[in-house]
Amino acid sequence: QVQLVESGGGLVQPGGSLRLSCTVSGSIFSIFAMAWYRQAPGKQRELVASISSSGSTNYADSVKGRFTISRDNGKKTVYLQMNSLKPEDTAVYYCNTKRATSEYWGQGTQVTVSS
Repeated sequence: QVQLVESGGGLVQPGGSLRLSCTVSGSIFSIFAMAWYRQAPGKQRELVASISSSGSTNYADSVKGRFTISRDNGKKTVYLQMNSLKPEDTAVYYCNTKRATSEYWGQGTQVTVSS
């Protein structure tokens, strides 16, 4: 059973930084792409960033230049470094990975950007 556990969310002031972590268990990690999504109240879940097994990255336009996704295959962990945070980044952030016939999500971690 594949399990994803996120951590690192919290309350931060505008302009601040947070680093989210997502650790995977129950599965090989290095050969699969990983992604971070977020969902704000009243809005659809959206893709924030993704990273392939080879380390290629992709970002939503709204976070380019501010967020960085990375992975540590030895720790089976994917990270999302978030800098220059804005109030509109407030959301529940979810870790995600896909297999041939399945998709897996973490439980989510709340990020609140407010003064």
